[in-house]
This record gives sequence, structure tokens and C-alpha cells, in this order.
Amino acid sequence: MTRTVLVTGGTSGIGRAIAERFAADGEEVLITGRNPEAVERVAKEIGMRGGVRGVVCDATSVEQVEALAARLGDLDVLVNAAGGLPEPASGDPSTLAAQLAQWQSSLAQNLLTAVLTTVAVQSRLTGDGCVINIGSIGAERRGGSYGAAKAALAAWNASLSAELAPKGVTCNVISAGFVTGTDFFRGNLSEERHRALVEETHNKRPGTVDDIARTAYFLASPGARHITGQTIHVNGGAFTTR
Repeated sequence: MTRTVLVTGGTSGIGRAIAERFAADGEEVLITGRNPEAVERVAKEIGMRGGVRGVVCDATSVEQVEALAARLGDLDVLVNAAGGLPEPASGDPSTLAAQLAQWQSSLAQNLLTAVLTTVAVQSRLTGDGCVINIGSIGAERRGGSYGAAKAALAAWNASLSAELAPKGVTCNVISAGFVTGTDFFRGNLSEERHRALVEETHNKRPGTVDDIARTAYFLASPGARHITGQTIHVNGGAFTTR
């Protein structure tokens, strides 16, 4: 039976790869993004492989998220992929005003987008549905305001699972390590830093958007129905747990 999948931040990087993976299996996929041109273009590009629609939605906006939820019927899979580094501070970054702006930007993009979207659509989630939140290895070390926001995302996911899992909805975080094929670093990743990020992995390769997309697809599969409230680390061993 065809499922309905909502992917926020689905116009690029990890979000797009996840949307493509579900579309390739014939699912009905709805992607969101803030840029109207990008939303329309990517929906058409992915739609060549399956049923894909695009909706312009800034997931930090209560009004836009409410409008998005009003368009939905039953929802099987929610992927909260919207996020990213905070906008560069204008002026002196050491001022309290600049620090506040940076932290507010990080929290809005990487935590509140997921919270607002999930709360808005959770009544639409089917009894065997799932929520997948895209986290980051930055939550585990030296992540600054971005890492703190992703750590908060994982903490919130645990409480979300306690709320929704009794209703049959699983809730998990995919904590991504260094992933190529995205614009995460906005062109500012040096070759030296790239080598260092690869070297710290056990398998000596960067992650790919497909690594994350395949993990998301598994978490939405029948084989993952007893996995909930978890943070799944996909980083080639750069950060290990036991």
C-alpha cells in the first residue's frame, strides 16, 4: 500500500536524498522548503521517478506550518530534515546581541522546525507511522550552538517517543557524521579539514546522503517497528557508542 511521506527541508542535501529514496519506491512524497523556485524545481526533478509534490513552507513559521498541516490527510512518515548552521553574525560576533542571534538561529532551524512540524501534523500520523529527525555528530562534541540544538533535538525525541509510541508511532533520530554532497559548510570546508574528518572515521571514507537516506528508509520499514526513542549514529565510526 502506498504511503504518504512528508520531508521538511527536502530540496537539497540529506532531505532531498531521503525524498528521492521514498519516491523511488513509489511512495507519495511531499517536500517542503523556503525557496519557491527550488521547491518547484526539485519536486519536478524527483517527480520524474514517482509521485512528488512540493509546498513552500518555512518550518520556523507557526502560520506556514499550520497551513501545511491543513493540506494533509493521513501521514505515514514524517522526516524532519530542515536545519543547518546559523547565519553568520553581522558586526562583532563577540557581542551579546550577536550571540543571541546565533543561538536563536541555531535553535529555530535545528530544533523548533522539528517541534513545530511534528506537533502540527501528529494527529495525522497513522497508527503504524514514524517520525524521523535528522541530528548531527555535532551534538556529541564541539558543536557550539548548532551542536547544542541537535543535542536538544535528541532529548526532545526521547520524550516524543514516550508520547507517541503507545499510539504506534515510532520516533528516532539519525545522527549524521560528516556527509558529502551537501552545502552544509557553504563552500568553506578546506581540504585539510576534509581529510581530518575522513581520517577520524573507522572506514576511512566520508558519509554520503544515500547512507542517511537508506537509514531513514529502514527506520520507516516493518523491520524497525520495535526501534523507538533512539539516536542512530551514522558516521563511519567517527563517534562510537556501546
